[in-house]
Amino acid sequence: MPRPRLLPPFLRQLGGDPLGLGRAAQSARSQRLEPRTKTADRVVQSICPYCAVGCGQKVYVKDEKVVQIEGDPDSPISRGRLCPKGAASEKLVNSPMRETKVRYRRPGGTDWEDLSLEQATDMIAERIIKTRQETWEEETDDGKPLKRTLGIHWLGGATLDTEENYLIKKFFTAAGALSIENQARI
Repeated sequence: MPRPRLLPPFLRQLGGDPLGLGRAAQSARSQRLEPRTKTADRVVQSICPYCAVGCGQKVYVKDEKVVQIEGDPDSPISRGRLCPKGAASEKLVNSPMRETKVRYRRPGGTDWEDLSLEQATDMIAERIIKTRQETWEEETDDGKPLKRTLGIHWLGGATLDTEENYLIKKFFTAAGALSIENQARI
């Protein structure tokens, strides 16, 4: 147990900490504090979800709950720094207002309904297939091949890595889409 601090901080500075950056600035309470990251079970490397920069993050997890998110000093992009939004990512993850289910509002509807992830994925796949069939252009009026659809467009998110963008580009190109873009390039 640390000794009680009887001297005021200014006098403690004179005792070997002239800038007041070390023990001279500590109170009895701050001497007992430990960083939230010290008790974490594991650290997971991640990428900030907010913009196209892709700053590296270290996500500290304890009992399967995110307890802290900090900048990753090993990231060649951000070198350990995060903007205010990236630094507040832990609040995004742990917010009681965070949606954790797929929400769907039917065309013309006024209320949201919960769907399973499988049902939502099937709905998306069915709509892609249907749109491709309805908007497919095999050839021009004079018989020149087109083999395309103008009914499907894709805008990728900023947190997708190069490999994911490569696979998405391949998939939508194979489906005949022409309008394929990634937010990181915009």
